[in-house]
Amino acid sequence: MSRRQILYDLEYLRDRLQAPLAYDRRRKGYCYSEPTWMLPSIAITQGELMAFFLSVEVAQRFLGTPFEAPLREAVRKLSRELQGDVRVDLEEMRRHYTFSAPALPSVNARLLADVTDAIRQQRQVRITYHSAHNNETTERSVDPYHLANITGDWVLIGFDHLRDDWRDFLLARVTHWQMLPKRFERVSFDAEAYAESAFRYQHGGEPQRVEIRFDEYQARWIRERKWHDTQEPLEETPDGGVILRFRSAGLEEVKRWVLQYGAHARVLAPEELRRMVGEDLRAAAALYTDGHAPGGTEPPGEPS
Repeated sequence: MSRRQILYDLEYLRDRLQAPLAYDRRRKGYCYSEPTWMLPSIAITQGELMAFFLSVEVAQRFLGTPFEAPLREAVRKLSRELQGDVRVDLEEMRRHYTFSAPALPSVNARLLADVTDAIRQQRQVRITYHSAHNNETTERSVDPYHLANITGDWVLIGFDHLRDDWRDFLLARVTHWQMLPKRFERVSFDAEAYAESAFRYQHGGEPQRVEIRFDEYQARWIRERKWHDTQEPLEETPDGGVILRFRSAGLEEVKRWVLQYGAHARVLAPEELRRMVGEDLRAAAALYTDGHAPGGTEPPGEPS
């Protein structure tokens, strides 16, 4: 080892780890002035600590309350292991950062753990599920394949034997559940490809090419984000707007997303989506003219 490397290591011990170093003239080397001092089992920088804090805060607010207790325990253990100047003080750090989470439905922590075990063990689960779309409660036997957290909502993706098809289930709508002894054989399932065919929650049918034109005003915000995994490069229009293109099978969810932009967005394709948006806008406009929405239909819920 070179002399430069040794000096660098000594400097690291003294300045970064706060090691109690002393020079021993008799042995012409360094030793610890406190015989009981030990190297910390975890070496962490302030930047790493900041990243950990941010992940804890995001997890508590966006993954839901089932994770709060284990996260606090992880912080406690980490604090106990750290030595030197770096400390985990979440309360102090919270004074400098604010996270605003969406309104999240409550999810039973035991349900989340049981579904995770069922996926790992390839065991069927029987659930009592309330569908907000149909306002019905049914019993389902499901082969669980994947858990997705979509803007804070926990969604189970699995094969539903009642419908004989793949379905998404919002865990907050599961009222009772039971892990069954029956195991299932996993078929090939690509969670990433499955997610690409949806728009947020909704799947179903063949993905279609969606084209939406935003005017100059709304284009400022559309340019700032990536809105879908299959999104193509934005097309700039002569009037300062943009055209957003992506592929999705979840047209009902796309419709609800487009409606929030009002007159600043116009669907170009597919024709089915143009019709859906047009009908809802006409029904909404009628609420402010003759007081009722002719022909209006209830919008479907998120996962069925």
